[in-house]
Amino acid sequence: MSFLAVVLLLALHRFSRLRLLVQVDAGLVWLCNALCARVAPACLQLLLLLILPLLPLLLLSAVLGTVWHGLLLLPVDLLVLVWALGSGDPRALLQPLRAQWQAGNLEAASLQAQQSLQRPSHDASSLLQHLQDFLLWHSYQNFFAVLFCYGLGGAPLVLVYRVLVLLGEKAGDGLRDRARTARQALDWLPARLTALSLALAGNFTAVARVLRPGLLQAGSCPAHLIVSCGRAAAGLEPVTPDEPSLRSLDELWALLVRAAVVWYCGWALWVLLV
Repeated sequence: MSFLAVVLLLALHRFSRLRLLVQVDAGLVWLCNALCARVAPACLQLLLLLILPLLPLLLLSAVLGTVWHGLLLLPVDLLVLVWALGSGDPRALLQPLRAQWQAGNLEAASLQAQQSLQRPSHDASSLLQHLQDFLLWHSYQNFFAVLFCYGLGGAPLVLVYRVLVLLGEKAGDGLRDRARTARQALDWLPARLTALSLALAGNFTAVARVLRPGLLQAGSCPAHLIVSCGRAAAGLEPVTPDEPSLRSLDELWALLVRAAVVWYCGWALWVLLV
C-alpha cells in the first residue's frame, strides 16, 4: 500500500491543485508561537511540538489500521505526504526569477532571490549558484527525504521530518538550532542515498570522487553533500562570471527527474521482493 500511496501522491502533485489547500503551515506556526510564549526550555518546546501533532496521527493510525486491512490509512498517509511536500515544484517557484533574468533585469532578479531565498547575490554568477543550490536542496528536502521517511517509518516519521524542517526555518534561535541538530541526524542516511541515486542518474565517477571523503562522517553538512554531488552528477563546471547560463538549471532538473525514477524503481523492486 505504501507504493500505491506514493504513486497517488505523484498524480495529485502533478495534476491537482487541491494540494495547495493542504500545504499550509499556519497551524504549526501558531502552535510554535503559542508554546514559545509559555514554555521556556527549547528542548521542551521541541519535544512538545513533535508530540502534539504526532500523537493524534498515531492514535488515528492505530484505529484505522484494524479496518479493511488498513486501507482507510491510505487517505491519511496521502494528506501527510502532500503536506510534507511543502511549497511544491521548485521550478514553479523559480519561474518569475527566471523570467526577469531572461529579460535582462538582473537587478530585479537578484532582489527577488534575496527575498525568496534569503541569500544576497552580488552578480549573475553568484545568483546562478544560489539558484542551483536552491533547486538541489529544495528537491531533496521536499521529495527525496520525504520518500525515505515514508518508506522507513510511514506517515509518522514524515510528520516528524516536516515539523523539524519548518522549525529549522521559522522558529526562534534556540528552538531553531535544536531542530536543525535533530534534523541533521535524521538527514544522514537519506542524503547519502540521494547522492547515490544522483550518481546512478548522472556521472557516477564524479559523484564517487566527491562523496568518498565524507561518506561516513557524522558531522558533515547534508546540504553541502547534496549540492556538491548534484553538481558533480550533472557535470556542471564551476560558475564563472563569463556568461552564466540558466541552462544548468534545466540540466539539474533533468538529473533530479532521473534520480526520482531510480527511487521509484528501487521502491517497486523492494515491494516485489519483500
